[in-house]
Amino acid sequence: MIERRPFDSLGGANHGWLNARHHFSFAGYYDPARMSWGNLRVWNDDEIAAGSGFPPHPHSDMEIITYVREGAITHEDSLGNKGRTEAGDVQVMSAGTGIRHAEYNAEPVLTRIFQIWIEPTRRGEKPAWGARPFPKSDRAGQFVVLASGFEGDSDALPIRTDARIVGATLKAGESATYPLGATRRGYLVPASGEVEVNGVHLNARDGAAIIGEDTLTVTAVNDAEIVLVDAA
Repeated sequence: MIERRPFDSLGGANHGWLNARHHFSFAGYYDPARMSWGNLRVWNDDEIAAGSGFPPHPHSDMEIITYVREGAITHEDSLGNKGRTEAGDVQVMSAGTGIRHAEYNAEPVLTRIFQIWIEPTRRGEKPAWGARPFPKSDRAGQFVVLASGFEGDSDALPIRTDARIVGATLKAGESATYPLGATRRGYLVPASGEVEVNGVHLNARDGAAIIGEDTLTVTAVNDAEIVLVDAA
């Protein structure tokens, strides 16, 4: 089963410096039918104005993955970590027992990100942060693991949960497959472009809540960039 969730059906708010759309209930948006998808709790589609951002604030017991779609995000936290993550790259923060962080758009242009929160399987561990580049050329025509809690995904950023985040870039007419497994939950969003997922059409920034599908075949209607969470 694949449930399309059109972009214009998402919750959200425009705060001026931040234009946020929420795939799941978050902040002032509440929909009892969209509280979570398995252990996937948050998928925010954020547009952050130049020279602004999220001031220091705390988190605990959450895996927070930031996928940068355009521009760049600059991270600082209470562990002393600092880093800039640019378009196409990924950062992961395991909040663990507690961390304070800030995320700023220090660029002169708008920054667009997906902010994904997944509930951890392991709790009570020290907080951690990491980032790494994932060149789009490396995921051309295929899914590449970006962040993972599974052993064997050694090239991915580690997360402390039963989940995997993968990405792909497809040219118009190209297809890529992903072995989700019928007992797993998937949530897929095209960051750009239109795609068909097992025959279900998605426009850019639509969501697809997936369950009971052993294998996903994603075909690009036009050039597309895709992010998928494989959740428990």
